Amino acid sequence: MRFIELQNNLTDRVRDAARELFAVELEQIISEVPPRTELGDLAFPVAFELAKQIKRSTGEKRPPRAFAEQLKSALESLEDVARVEVAGAGYLNVFFDRAKLLAEFATTQADSPRRHGDHGVSAQGSPLSDRKLMVEHTSINPNKAAHIGHVRNSVLGDSFVRILKALGNRVEVQNYIDNTGVQVADVVVGFMHLEKMTLDEIKSLDHSLPPERSFDYYCWDLYTRVGAFYREGGTNGEPNPERQQLRTEVLHAIEAGNNATAELADYVATRNVEQILDTMERLGIRYDLLARESEILHLHFWERAFALMKERGVIHFESEGRNRGCWVMPFESHTGTEEHESDKIIVRSNGTVTYTGKDVAYQLWKLGQLGLDFNYQPFRKYPDGHATWITTTQPNAEIQPEVPRPNFGGGAIVYNVIDSRQSYPQEIVKKGVAAIVPEFGEKASVHLSYEMVALSPAACEELGIELSDEDRKRPYIEMSGRKGLGVKADDLIDRLEADALAEVKTRHPDLPDEARLETAHAIAVGALRYFLLKFTRNSVIAFDFKEALSFEGETGPYCQYAAVRANSIFRKLEVSTGSGSDRVASALLEIGDHQEKVATLLGGEAGNEIWSLVMLAARLDDSTAQAATSAEPAFLAKYTFNLAKAFNLFYHRHRIIAEEDATRRAVLVTVADFTRRQLAAALATLGIEVPERM
Repeated sequence: MRFIELQNNLTDRVRDAARELFAVELEQIISEVPPRTELGDLAFPVAFELAKQIKRSTGEKRPPRAFAEQLKSALESLEDVARVEVAGAGYLNVFFDRAKLLAEFATTQADSPRRHGDHGVSAQGSPLSDRKLMVEHTSINPNKAAHIGHVRNSVLGDSFVRILKALGNRVEVQNYIDNTGVQVADVVVGFMHLEKMTLDEIKSLDHSLPPERSFDYYCWDLYTRVGAFYREGGTNGEPNPERQQLRTEVLHAIEAGNNATAELADYVATRNVEQILDTMERLGIRYDLLARESEILHLHFWERAFALMKERGVIHFESEGRNRGCWVMPFESHTGTEEHESDKIIVRSNGTVTYTGKDVAYQLWKLGQLGLDFNYQPFRKYPDGHATWITTTQPNAEIQPEVPRPNFGGGAIVYNVIDSRQSYPQEIVKKGVAAIVPEFGEKASVHLSYEMVALSPAACEELGIELSDEDRKRPYIEMSGRKGLGVKADDLIDRLEADALAEVKTRHPDLPDEARLETAHAIAVGALRYFLLKFTRNSVIAFDFKEALSFEGETGPYCQYAAVRANSIFRKLEVSTGSGSDRVASALLEIGDHQEKVATLLGGEAGNEIWSLVMLAARLDDSTAQAATSAEPAFLAKYTFNLAKAFNLFYHRHRIIAEEDATRRAVLVTVADFTRRQLAAALATLGIEVPERM
């Protein structure tokens, strides 16, 4: 956090000086990073704001530069500042004490993402309170295997969680399981009416399936067949009403619970959840709580939320018009389309609750404002001790009372990672919750929307998806789970690992098989995660294998390779001196004993280039905070790439191990060590591992 501390100290000094010298209270003080280090390490355009405020209050007109000249000495009094220059019409350009800060940066341990309960600063840079942030992501319908579109949601959500934790926030990660919805009902229809299987037969099938065609894959194919089954015998392009009635009957049975159909559905949904979690574990993605829709229904969350809505006048009953017989939220901020009008309906005329209504109830619980709670049981425990819990209707006292349970819910801010097609329903949920609990307001509900991920035509062909000549000319091919056109997440990861393994074998023919597989897995996951993160959330992505796995350009493997290259420097130091860490320690002593020479080495054109790398590496926390504040992991991904690129340039321009001048070698070793730790921390925050070799 050293760079942020420096920035805050300077900002505080500017504010104090403005008060002391000009009797002006500055609410917001902007600082900027100059485009080149020779222009300064930090710039303050504050003199322009001072000139405006004094002119407004006294009528006195003075040039901004005059205010900057008076502020200059106040900033130069700080011990970390070497000098301050007034530039242009009134910019204050601050130059840090480079030798002093290099030694301090080098002894500051770069943190990988912090865990629950750690302290630090919030996404806005202010000290943390005991507040909890909550992130819901993945939330895949548990009716079949995860696909590439789900992976974008999960990687975005997981990376955002890591970003929040890296800043010291306490974060709870939730994965909403819609185990009573239409998609699960469709697969149940398939098992009951196409496969004509009982629950025992489904369990027997599950246990007999080969690894390459697991239960979630079987359900994927069955779900596609059910879609065709509904359409058979229909007229004018409409589904067969008799067959669709089967879905309705199954839905009612699932929602009612305590019957054979609901038991079968529970098994199907739970097995799919288990295998979806297996898929996500391959990408390093885990959850604290799996909140199931069945408990929202059976524990009467909805009834409580419904009562609160009526009590506080948030919804009203429509007695006429096209929404006659419905309970509706009367918000007017919509496009006027029939689709958006229906999103405001909370209870349909037939008495069933809409997704929007259930989401409002769930959001109220997340914020600790519902007055009810779930029951919980352990669902999965990982080798490192992390536990994932799941909601249940069974009373807590009856469930492994010796297992300590976290206190779930009660968040201060809730982030929901849901695709952009759900933007309007999410807006209704946000407004509805704010109307029920105005003390939280709309800021407590944040929708992290994102656009779809598709495949490039080349990626489709590599995965064996047949394309027409017309399809090959398109920039991307959209997926459709209902039509069976899609790429399962595990197939995608398998293919990336196979391609990465071929590259590893070429580069390291003597590497043992186990090490090859570990390296290929790290490269594959790094390639996939970075590719999905480097685009802003509102960008449509066309995934391409060749582009994602490239060791050149803005890719995960490029960033990993820079970190591997940096680590190799210290492996070589260990061979030559006995200990890479000893060499770093001796470098720090050398820097401390020769501050003036270090300052000279870090000055001039060559020194500015080295110092610019140090300053870039020091801004990791600043970039992480920017990614958190904007809820845009792409900012951190871009920073990581720029740091990797800057390090590679440094590596090519300087002889580090072979440098004969002791002080210069000490500077180079210290800069390389600081940069590699910051780069590894940035990659870890993106969920990307640094392999031992590439």
